[in-house]
Amino acid sequence: MNNTSTGVTLLLLILLASYSIEARLQGCQPSGRIEGKKPPPGQCNQENDSDCCKQGKFYTTYKCSPPVSGSTKAVLTINSFQKGGDGGGPSECDNKYHSDDTPVVALSTGWYSGGNRCHNNIKISSNGRTVTAMVVDECNSTMGCDNEHDYQPPCPNNIVDASKAVWEALGVPENDWGELDITWLQVCKPSSKIKGKMPPPDYCHEDDSICCIKGRYYTTYKCSPPVSGSTKAVLNLNSFEEGGDGGKPAKCDNKYHSDHTPVVALSTGWYSSGSRCLKNITVSAKGRSVDAMVVDECDSSIGCDRKHDYLPPCDNNIVDASQAVWRALGVPLEDWGDLDITWADA
Repeated sequence: MNNTSTGVTLLLLILLASYSIEARLQGCQPSGRIEGKKPPPGQCNQENDSDCCKQGKFYTTYKCSPPVSGSTKAVLTINSFQKGGDGGGPSECDNKYHSDDTPVVALSTGWYSGGNRCHNNIKISSNGRTVTAMVVDECNSTMGCDNEHDYQPPCPNNIVDASKAVWEALGVPENDWGELDITWLQVCKPSSKIKGKMPPPDYCHEDDSICCIKGRYYTTYKCSPPVSGSTKAVLNLNSFEEGGDGGKPAKCDNKYHSDHTPVVALSTGWYSSGSRCLKNITVSAKGRSVDAMVVDECDSSIGCDRKHDYLPPCDNNIVDASQAVWRALGVPLEDWGDLDITWADA
């Protein structure tokens, strides 16, 4: 009986562990595998003990990374962004090389977010210390083992690949440089400004939208505040129907959506290059909650043009919602417009 009981307990523990791993991976599954190639002579710079691809070995690839929060767990690795260093070609954000004495980083593909975090600063914390570093490159999780990637394997999906300056700022002894468990947080600052243009006739009318004003300058963002289990935001009203103030069809599926369907657009940083497309978020306010599907981007990086119905760039903390969301939250019609809410990935 004891042996049987022990066996059952062990089996349950294995199943629970498997389920836990499965649950953690649900948001970010591998996208494929690539077969390693032996580097030609003189390829695969191992300046910082970089791994080289092995002939015939298969490497897992990812198009996504774990969700970003106010304290995102990651693995810090070391990279040289200088010409001739083990980083390979120039940085993807600016097509330039960067000194090892400058705190710069590359992020795994999902976190790099199609370049949306280029030249944004992130705060990296470990060992009781914090350093601010600028994102200049992608640590490619989707491909590798080729000349472009110096015959190094694809990057895992949870990497912050950092210059020597970052390691020094964290106070890590040089003989311990290589891999380090860290947390990181995005520092969201304005990316630029654009000049408003006067809307032509028949543009920018519905839902009391604020139209662009000629000559006025509008702040743009490529980022949004960190996402948590209860992310603060401002709820706006939008029509996703054809002819509505949402402009063109929704970016996620190139379709229009009824005002009677709970759908939303998210500010550029939260939209995250479409990684939340057609997924539900839970919007909460006034003691009520509603699940709504993400179908579009509320563009924080550009506006005041025909594509955006001559509306200003979106603020970086907006959930732009259909009428159905406002009704589900029980907001009186006369109060529709702006509302402080919280949201979370459903």
